[in-house]
Amino acid sequence: MSATPAYDDRDGWIWMDGVFTPWREAKVHVLTHALHYASSVFEGERAYGGKIFKSTEHSERLHYSAGALGFEIPWSVAEIDRLKLEVMAKNGLSDAYIRPVAWRGSEQMGVSAQNNTIHLAIAAWDWGAYYGDAKMKGAKLDVAQWKRPSPETIPCFAKAAGLYMICTLSKHAAEAKGCSDALMMDYRGYVAEATGANIFFVKDGAIHTPKPDCFLNGLTRQTVIGLLKDRGVAVHERHIEPGEMEGFEQAFLTGTAAEVTPVAEIGPYRFEVGALTRDMVTAYEAHVRA
Repeated sequence: MSATPAYDDRDGWIWMDGVFTPWREAKVHVLTHALHYASSVFEGERAYGGKIFKSTEHSERLHYSAGALGFEIPWSVAEIDRLKLEVMAKNGLSDAYIRPVAWRGSEQMGVSAQNNTIHLAIAAWDWGAYYGDAKMKGAKLDVAQWKRPSPETIPCFAKAAGLYMICTLSKHAAEAKGCSDALMMDYRGYVAEATGANIFFVKDGAIHTPKPDCFLNGLTRQTVIGLLKDRGVAVHERHIEPGEMEGFEQAFLTGTAAEVTPVAEIGPYRFEVGALTRDMVTAYEAHVRA
């Protein structure tokens, strides 16, 4: 089986600042402000059968994130929605992962960036299950050393590149231990999220999930909560102490990349891949393809 090709060495096209650019030629300058000062925002989206799930909500969040970092994307939400579909068509994709990214350019170097051009690029590619075979047996999670910061220290509700630094550190540490991912606590010590997905727990037929008051309230998270409520399942959004995990029966992750992925282990805690979790895996899959 051949290795996955590097992301800078693929066939295809990337839309970049108004032009379809051959994949290998889609480049930025080494002195780009975003590379040095993390002035970049992005989205991760999935398309099923040629339709991007919650495309407009993702484009709206991209604009919100840019605003939270103090810049404005020079393409509207409607234009971005249209361009994402054009990128898929140009690359012959029906089921795909889509990555729009906006960033400050290289006109000005230093912390200040008022004179820098705002760029936008959109790529799309085929991307399978984020956690491999975990949908069958459940993912194994480490407990991260790093914590999600206070809203007083970062624009925590933006999907901004700089906020993922501690996620990369946590995921690398987890993978070194043979885990798929890591569960992060927040600055107060409550359960927060995984490095790129929200988390849900099951106990006595009810759902318990962390209150997203210092991390991203994922669009997949919101979708799954709606599916649960449609089924009459009680959903408790609240602060969860780490020790409570010992009493939870099931756990699962949600995210655009993760979709709905069961969790079998978090540190010393074990969970069954039970009926409610399996139902949500199936229900989400049916919902996004409806």
